Amino acid sequence: MKILMVCLGNICRSPLAEGILKSKLSDNFFVDSAGTISMHEGENPDKRAVKTAANHGIDISKQKSRPIRLLDLENFDKIYCMDLKNFEDVISMTKNQEQRKKVSLFLEEAGNHQDCEVPDPYWGDMSDFENVFQLLDIACNKISRQLQQQLINDKI
Repeated sequence: MKILMVCLGNICRSPLAEGILKSKLSDNFFVDSAGTISMHEGENPDKRAVKTAANHGIDISKQKSRPIRLLDLENFDKIYCMDLKNFEDVISMTKNQEQRKKVSLFLEEAGNHQDCEVPDPYWGDMSDFENVFQLLDIACNKISRQLQQQLINDKI
């Protein structure tokens, strides 16, 4: 199963989400991340995101930012967006209902229907990155259980 995490620039939230989810899933899963803009293409994640992940034993330092591509909508099974604007941007790229069904808000998919947007820590400080990490970690626990159950159900 292939999972894609999407945020704006692919240097803060989606790299963290990618790293956290990878740490919770088996090799039966491929997890990647992308941004809705190409401004940071080829860059490593924000140093604060790298440090925050490292503080929790997760290495995201070798990830490279990239924009989401039309091919991603075909190749990935699940596409999780960090906020409503990312969600709208990705949905606008879809060609059919099958692709649209793959796209969801990350926190909403994890059961958080009241505040479904992951805040962007880019303009904040290290405490903002830590808060986002904690939010993503809790959501990744729920999503990893869902994905593993789905994999089991698909094999039955």
